[in-house]
Amino acid sequence: MEYWALNPAELSFQKNFCPFLAFQSTRIYRLIFYNMKKYLLLLLSITTISFNVKAQEESPYKTNLKVDLPLTVGGVGLSGLGVYFISQKESLSEAEVNSLRKTDVNSFDRFSAGYNSESAKNLSDLPFYASFVAPLTLLLDDGVYQNAPQVFLLYGETMAITGTLFAMTAGLVDRYRPLAYGLDTPADQRSSKNARNAFFAGHVAATSSATFFFAKVFNDFNPDSPARPYVWGAAAAIPVAVGYMRIKAGKHFLSDVITGYAVGTTVGILVPHLHKKTNLSGFSATPTYDRIEGKGVALAYTF
Repeated sequence: MEYWALNPAELSFQKNFCPFLAFQSTRIYRLIFYNMKKYLLLLLSITTISFNVKAQEESPYKTNLKVDLPLTVGGVGLSGLGVYFISQKESLSEAEVNSLRKTDVNSFDRFSAGYNSESAKNLSDLPFYASFVAPLTLLLDDGVYQNAPQVFLLYGETMAITGTLFAMTAGLVDRYRPLAYGLDTPADQRSSKNARNAFFAGHVAATSSATFFFAKVFNDFNPDSPARPYVWGAAAAIPVAVGYMRIKAGKHFLSDVITGYAVGTTVGILVPHLHKKTNLSGFSATPTYDRIEGKGVALAYTF
């Protein structure tokens, strides 16, 4: 995920020729954050109107609106806080840029130091955005369709948690992107505040969360389907492809991609799994309520 800042000339053009656009943010973080808020409002409307006990009884999942909805809203809010932290980062000074050496990068990641490809960056956006809407195809399954409000509440919760982990980490951790080490990289890209956001790979984390959520839900609603291996295979392959393109684009090192993949996969699988009615793993998440302490979630492991 990335950030673009308008230079003075571009901002002047917008103010003179397109006042409305002068107030628009070109920050991809904010685009995703605002889209999440719109999605959440839609989700709330659908859930309030359509959610019923019968649907839950037919679903492999158990949810509690009083807990899961606030968790989702809270995740969106924390994602926004992370975006704010990212926006407060400073551009690299000329001295910082000139001091960057590929030999300073650890040996595991060093091979990609200096990479920069605009075409790879643009190409990586295609599966990234497509993965966000991929879970909508689950509606073709009758079981998912009948429990759509519940399933997409879990999807919103999944993406909100992933967004929180990414945005807060990227906002609080500085790591130079591989492109910052390239002598052929344009100076404005090397010195941009966005060049500090290598850790961890947000595109990969979001994509893997969406694809593995898709696979997990498909698996739970269709435990005997012969298509399951192919669905899981696609869920694993798509974020790998995104990660490869992000490395070629000079946006992330291999360790950033591996971390993003691990975070997204874990959240994408774990959120629906912890809500399963027949959770045999030993782990469980149970909504709780106390008159004094209020609402919450109790995590437990049985052995």
